[in-house]
Amino acid sequence: MTRAADRLGIQQPPLGQQIRLLEQQLGVQLFDRSPRRIELSDSGRFFLEEARAVLRRAEEATRQVQRFDRGESGELTVGLTSSASLHQLAPAILRRFHDAYPFAEVSVRESETYELIVALQDGSIDVALFHIPTDRFPDLASRVLAKVDLVVAAPKGHPLARAGAPVTLEAMLDEPLVVYRRREGVGIFDSIFRVFAARGATPQIAGEVTRLIAAINLVAAGRGLSLVPATMQTLHPESVVYLPLDPNPFPPLPLTLAYRRDVRVALVRNFLDLTADMPAA
Repeated sequence: MTRAADRLGIQQPPLGQQIRLLEQQLGVQLFDRSPRRIELSDSGRFFLEEARAVLRRAEEATRQVQRFDRGESGELTVGLTSSASLHQLAPAILRRFHDAYPFAEVSVRESETYELIVALQDGSIDVALFHIPTDRFPDLASRVLAKVDLVVAAPKGHPLARAGAPVTLEAMLDEPLVVYRRREGVGIFDSIFRVFAARGATPQIAGEVTRLIAAINLVAAGRGLSLVPATMQTLHPESVVYLPLDPNPFPPLPLTLAYRRDVRVALVRNFLDLTADMPAA
């Protein structure tokens, strides 16, 4: 008891008083006492291990909250459209972030553009990658990471596919098209109709889809042609041929990293900082 008081920098009587007060509070005898000896009781030894565990947890909690405050840990949810997920920057960003912040937990949510915008606004995801700007949404901000050309997806047996040459828009004017539904893909949808209208034509819609992967599936099934981001050329190569447009009347699609303007979580800010100097592709 004397050595314990010395280590704590207090006198022995106050230490003894604190121990007795602790025993009273617990309703447990922590020490077996005799005139010449004092030692921990069985309950005292159990309480000692529990107290040490509490201190370890408190130290760990301190480290964890400091990491969180620095933006080194926590949970980050990244939203992706199917076409954005196929861009080479998507896995590169996630890999770079994991290497820089190994204590962070990252989850990925794939959905339509419209649903990702709503999820950003209600805070259920932190950042998102898709192919439209966020100018129409005042509570969102964005950064363009890359530009992606539109290409023509044609069934393998289609005359344009057999020719294997770049396609002109005029060759597509009378072809049935599978298009991305406007609510989910306002950028692609509006661009197609605007370019067709400039030539006095209206696209012949063979089907509308909520995901561009579904458009590729319909093309593979022979329903018609589609205009899709070039990043999707890896899908169904056995049944779909991807052809460039020449000249290409469609502006490249932006690969947009979107986020809420009122970013408060340090982990999200670190993610945005980390992607600020990603090389465009």
